[in-house]
Amino acid sequence: MARFVLRRLVALVPVALGASFAAFFLIHLIPGDPAEVIAGIGASGTDIERVRGQLGLDRPVLVQYALWLERALVGDLGMSLVSRQPVLGQVLSRFGNTLQLSLAGMAVALGLGLSTGIAAAVRRGTLWDYVFTLLAIFGVSVPIFWLGLLLMLLFALELGWLPATGMDGAAAFVLPALTLGLNAAALIARITRSSVLDVLGPGLRPHRPRQGREPAAGAVGARAPQRGHPHPHRLGAAVRVSAGGAVLTETVFVWPGLGRLLTDAILQRDFPVIQGGILIVALSMILLNLVTDLLYAVADPRIRYD
Repeated sequence: MARFVLRRLVALVPVALGASFAAFFLIHLIPGDPAEVIAGIGASGTDIERVRGQLGLDRPVLVQYALWLERALVGDLGMSLVSRQPVLGQVLSRFGNTLQLSLAGMAVALGLGLSTGIAAAVRRGTLWDYVFTLLAIFGVSVPIFWLGLLLMLLFALELGWLPATGMDGAAAFVLPALTLGLNAAALIARITRSSVLDVLGPGLRPHRPRQGREPAAGAVGARAPQRGHPHPHRLGAAVRVSAGGAVLTETVFVWPGLGRLLTDAILQRDFPVIQGGILIVALSMILLNLVTDLLYAVADPRIRYD
């Protein structure tokens, strides 16, 4: 187990460096000059060049990246161009709100996805199976922002049961969590159905057993190990999709989370916040992958020797 953990930790080093590289260089794809933003409207060319020199923007790009990475390693992600506050503090203050929404959405996704996926597999070939499959396809195909607007229109504007925006009180969690959870639940349901059918085997039809043809209890268990262990990884990927969808959900429901902070920073050309926010999101997903791999290794020792 110790060797498995060490291999995963070593493998994360280039991934983390790649994430930091992408977080730094993505801002160069955004139109606009940070020096012009800081200098202000109507600033002369001399003022803009002076600000560019203070920020180190006149240096080679790789040198800028090395200096930024050196500061990031000690927790210094720079200062916001808009609020003039440390970027790390702003990002961490919003990260908690995003984490709450992600956990609520994953709870909805796992609860609905696992239950409907198992029900569809157990009743394979029946009307319920076709209904669940169509709903799953619909859920995967529907854009998350359209689903959020639809739920907001129905439950907030038409019925007035739930608040449309904000995060004041438990009721404010319902619509964002449903939007995030329903979108991911459809994917989890399809994965769960496939996984259960793979374990049960093609010859087993639990909803319509035939006398004298039911397999022995050990038959299913004998087949399952021969089929490997790809499905937990696919289920883990679905959970990560749920976490990633929080950015769009926060934008629709004006949720004061990290996704909303990044959206505002992009519109305001607040480059340090964009860099710091993307870096924190990337590192969070890397950490989630590591935790997921470790949980798989604990549940299935065979994974440690892959």
